[in-house]
Amino acid sequence: MNFSVFGTGLMMGLSLIVAIGAQNAFVLRQGLRNEHVFAVCLACGLSDAVLITLGVTSFRHVAALLPWLDPVMRYGGAAFLIWYGAKSLYSAFHSSGALTVQETASSTFRATLVTCLALTWLNPHVYLDTVVLLGTISTRFPGHEVSFAAGAATGSFLFFFSLGYGATWLRPIFSKSASWRILETLIALTMWMISFNLLRAL
Repeated sequence: MNFSVFGTGLMMGLSLIVAIGAQNAFVLRQGLRNEHVFAVCLACGLSDAVLITLGVTSFRHVAALLPWLDPVMRYGGAAFLIWYGAKSLYSAFHSSGALTVQETASSTFRATLVTCLALTWLNPHVYLDTVVLLGTISTRFPGHEVSFAAGAATGSFLFFFSLGYGATWLRPIFSKSASWRILETLIALTMWMISFNLLRAL
């Protein structure tokens, strides 16, 4: 293990993942609701680890062999984000004061996990960050790709668990329904903005 390369991977992974996106918004929301937080953080971290490993090893070769893969990921991801944004906006405008942490209707573990995985695996931006960018950067460290990938994956785990459990400190603010309405609206706008950028790039 080359700890210098590991540290570079860690910093690069954190710098790419910190940007607000669909996946991060969902983790924050689950943390605020204190709902399946560990499973959501673990699923996001493991997904990133798999994608980073894929990028460091073979994805560039796969993309070259399957040129249709990129547009398919973009259309599928955009469609899902538009639906999820509409769902969040509906919640913002039609939910009552029962949106407090204690009173918000809980989602099942299965539904939460499926949504989490969809926001991860159907979002082309996740592939761009983890597979393409980190995979490309790893080529700067021939012979130490494993150390780089391990550092980047560690950064993902640190970020998601910090975001999910750190949301606890924000819970008093979101004990008011107005705060939840604002959050749901921001999530909807974020989803739609990402989907617009995906479609515009086609």
